[in-house]
Amino acid sequence: METFWIKALQLVAALSLLVTIHELGHYFWARLFKIRVEKFYLFFNPWFSLVQYDPAKGTLRLGTWSKKKKDADGNDTDQEEEHQLASFRVGRDRSGDAKMSGWRKTVYGIGWLPLGGYVKIAGMIDESMDKEQMALPPKADEFRVKPAWQRLFVMTGGVINNFILAIIIYAGIAWYWGEKYIPIQNATEGYDFTEQAQEMGFRNGDIIIASDGKPLDSNDMMALYHILDGKTVTVVRGQGYKDTVVIDLPPQAVTKVSEKGFMALRVPAYVKRVMPGEPAAEAGLETDDRIIAVNGKPTPAFTELSPALLENAGRQTDITLLRGADTIHVTAVPNGAGKLGFELKPPTEIFEICVNKYSLLQAIPVGVKNGTSFLVTYVGSLKHLFTKEGAQSVGGFGAIGSMFPERWNWRTFWELTAFLSIILAFMNIIPIPALDGGHVMFLLWEIISGKAPSDKFLEYAQTAGMLFLIALLIYANFNDLYRFVLK
Repeated sequence: METFWIKALQLVAALSLLVTIHELGHYFWARLFKIRVEKFYLFFNPWFSLVQYDPAKGTLRLGTWSKKKKDADGNDTDQEEEHQLASFRVGRDRSGDAKMSGWRKTVYGIGWLPLGGYVKIAGMIDESMDKEQMALPPKADEFRVKPAWQRLFVMTGGVINNFILAIIIYAGIAWYWGEKYIPIQNATEGYDFTEQAQEMGFRNGDIIIASDGKPLDSNDMMALYHILDGKTVTVVRGQGYKDTVVIDLPPQAVTKVSEKGFMALRVPAYVKRVMPGEPAAEAGLETDDRIIAVNGKPTPAFTELSPALLENAGRQTDITLLRGADTIHVTAVPNGAGKLGFELKPPTEIFEICVNKYSLLQAIPVGVKNGTSFLVTYVGSLKHLFTKEGAQSVGGFGAIGSMFPERWNWRTFWELTAFLSIILAFMNIIPIPALDGGHVMFLLWEIISGKAPSDKFLEYAQTAGMLFLIALLIYANFNDLYRFVLK
């Protein structure tokens, strides 16, 4: 349960940042062109707002909702009145000030439905579907009276912001942490592969050296995509890794990867530190010892050692060690949990690693390169969605949340946040009504043809787009439910 909440917290934190930055893109360009922004919300607020701040009235409200006003007979009227659980005065009422600054004309809030966010731009047909405002004569500070090129900037502002954010995050990672990785060829024990990968022909201990004949170096997310997007993969296996094997990948291999991943580095069981009073100390294990067998059964990696020790929990067990150039045997009794009581050396202390350090200025082009590469890779992967396997692989919040680590890791958090920012940018620019890309499509039509689509047409298109997105959201999260609960 703790793992669930850690993953959920990372997901909410990442989405909150991404949505805020996205909506700030719309807000910035709207205000630059003197367009009135009536609301700025993190997450959606149908029927109910968690927090609402109105700088014009100087009020901060907790738990706000609207109800129909009653007439003298107790019947509902067409007018609505707001109610709140709690209200606080945090500034003076400026609502009657004709010279009130533009940002004070916006109501800021946090909704309860974490499916995105929105800015309500005056004089625009959007998810608010405010037909009453659109029926009134247009005002000088409304979206609909501005030139098409200005409206285009307003609608693309969110997408641009998300892509810039990804570049900034990637540059920050390169500057603060640098690039530290274990080249595939330096993984002397090879990799462990999931069940799906083994069905494709991979074997535990394989080292992948090429995809479609192109040499590979890194084992990061992009390298994995290129591995699975190819037609053939070349691996080395066998004693001394002298045998070269070419594996023919099945169609849409990238969609067959399980939620558990595809491969993981095989780490030899080197002792970093022995815990006093534990079975390892009593058996005489020392720092830098490597455990290579349990009761004569080879354990070249920790993934073999752990189940072998568990199998012999509570019993006298022969442990074979490499100590320098010598092979020695000791006797130990693993505890009830199958543990000997030693700290395992991390991969970075075992394998030869590559480290690239960057200054702040050097990190900027690295951020641009990584952001662009991930975008191109992601766009290329979308071709798989139009297959049966690809459609089944579509995931919702559960799939996204599962990407985050079980323990909070800042580097991983920022890497995933940058990747999600790229996804959010691209998905929003797809020309589907109700998305930014839909608005951009209609604006480009207006610029090219010189004639804007009618308000009635935009209303129908907005409704159709919203229904499609809701259906897609339900489908994606149903896939999550099927994979995580029912499958």
